Formats: sequence, C-alpha cells, structure tokens
Amino acid sequence: MPNNSIKITEKNKDYFDSVFQVVRLIPEGRATSYGAISNCLGTKSGARMIGWAMNASHSQKEYVPAHRVVNRNGMLTGKHHFPSPIAMQEALEGEGVEIKDDKIQNYKQVYWDPTVELTFD
Repeated sequence: MPNNSIKITEKNKDYFDSVFQVVRLIPEGRATSYGAISNCLGTKSGARMIGWAMNASHSQKEYVPAHRVVNRNGMLTGKHHFPSPIAMQEALEGEGVEIKDDKIQNYKQVYWDPTVELTFD
C-alpha cells in the first residue's frame, strides 16, 4: 500500500475531527457518501477533503469506520487506502451490506444521510 496518507495539521485538525465524529455515528450496516458528510458539515463542494480525512482516519487512536464512506453511487472508491484491496468490502459485508463489482447493492436502502439523521447544536 503506498504511503500517501494526509497528515493532520493544525490547519485541518478541527475539520478532520468533525468528519471523524460524523463517521463514527454511521450505524453498522449503513453507508454514506463523501458528499453527504461534506454537505452535513456545511462544505457542499468538499467531498475530496472528506476523502483525505478518511485516508488519515486509519491513524486515529479512536476507531473511525471509514469503510462506511463511499462515493455518491455506492462505489467503494476508497478501497485502495485500506490494508488490502478487499478489506473495505469485507468490513461492509461483515455488517450485512451486499457488495457486487465494488458497488453497494440496494444503496438507497443502505444509505445514511447525516443531514437527516443528526441534529446539531
């Protein structure tokens, strides 16, 4: 696995922490998209930054279920950032999510929308 992880700096630390908090709230057996998390945090065009946060999540002390974050079509686009090419799929399947050809089947039923599911103070 190439070492191209994003370092958490003082500049992006608070934002990444917010991303990690949202991702930790995704229920087992559900998945959401990079864009949905970005939208939830008020950065509608920040899906790429969510991807960087997911890449950095593997180094966090508290577990971040990054396998539950996929692209807007349910594709496992971040799978190359996991320890093996099938680790993301195996983690989702272990939670009862059906995957075929790197895509979540029945994504509309599996999809978890943080803007609907969460409340913010």
